[in-house]
Amino acid sequence: MDDELDVEALRAQTPGCAHRTHLNNAGAALMSTATLAAMTDQLQLEATIGGYEAAARAEEHIAATYLALAELVGGRAGDIALFDNSTHAWNAAFYSVPLRPGDRILTGRAEYGSNVLAYLQVARRTGAEVVVVPDDDAGRIDLDALADLVDDRTRLIGLTWVPTAGGLVNPAAEVGRIARAADVLYLLDATQVVGQLPVDVAALGCDMLTGTGRKFLRGPRGTGFLWVRPAALERLDPHVVEIRSATWDGRRSFRWADGARRFETWENSYVNVVGLGSAVRQALDLGLEPIARRVRALGERLRTGLDGVDGVRTHDLGADRCAIVTAAVAGRPAAEVAGALAVRGINVSTTVAEHNQFDTENRGVHPLVRFSPHYFNTEAELDDCVAAVARIAAAAA
Repeated sequence: MDDELDVEALRAQTPGCAHRTHLNNAGAALMSTATLAAMTDQLQLEATIGGYEAAARAEEHIAATYLALAELVGGRAGDIALFDNSTHAWNAAFYSVPLRPGDRILTGRAEYGSNVLAYLQVARRTGAEVVVVPDDDAGRIDLDALADLVDDRTRLIGLTWVPTAGGLVNPAAEVGRIARAADVLYLLDATQVVGQLPVDVAALGCDMLTGTGRKFLRGPRGTGFLWVRPAALERLDPHVVEIRSATWDGRRSFRWADGARRFETWENSYVNVVGLGSAVRQALDLGLEPIARRVRALGERLRTGLDGVDGVRTHDLGADRCAIVTAAVAGRPAAEVAGALAVRGINVSTTVAEHNQFDTENRGVHPLVRFSPHYFNTEAELDDCVAAVARIAAAAA
């Protein structure tokens, strides 16, 4: 196992490790003491001097959040917009793409449920067509099929890099090369990637990328962000305009804010923004390459252990897989398994068919139990979890 990270020190800086085995980091990870302190200091400042005044006092920390996110994805601070969650960030990007009858949106079977609903709504409104690209033999988006489907009607390729319901890692950079060759806008949902795997928007070739703070970045809930390639801005029409995103020109028109800030809204929880900046900085300081090596190894250890239990089967697709592990226990509903693990002090989650619509059309496997370790989890915790699942499976046999 990778020894580049001081796991014991990281656990000592993570209060939640003291009383739970937290394997729900794809849902909401445990915050560190540094992030908690940054947020409580800002909240105390708001209570002491006022919200507007505290935001002004924290201007340097707020700017540092934009800079840290830009460093995280390989962009510039002006290319980053902040949101209260990743779905709102994704919506801001998607609904800004002009679509007409006959236009096509290409996406994969691993697409996140909220994204699918947005595609369907816009198709109903505009007459655009949603085309689901098939999987290849490994369960990834089929690159040859995607290339064949791209035509002069294609306006957008939307891809979820890592799905919410499994360990699959889609070939996001290869999709980007197809999008660039065809000059088609490419929206990449990196919600389950940021903080778990390295991100480089130049190598990915995407035009828009979205992420959240609460998952593998270990930031607070209520945070999300959007990165937009500057060259794509002229092809996008933000679906909301307000005093943060635009400036009145003194007559009967307005000018968009520069860069990605044209997608933002004025009000923010600056307590959360400061916390997000702290969490991103921690990930950058630890290094995304060491983090990725450890979480991949933990995911594979857990996957192998669960597959070795009688009556348990994992269901993760792809040749390249990450820390998210999904499994079913014969004879026990996923919710019951999750509840039984919770009684034992192990946090997990479950998948839902309605949140994985295109995957469900192709595979009738949901709901599943979802396990998602992070770098602060220990090998002993994973082994204890596998043993607990084995006891649950034996009781159901």
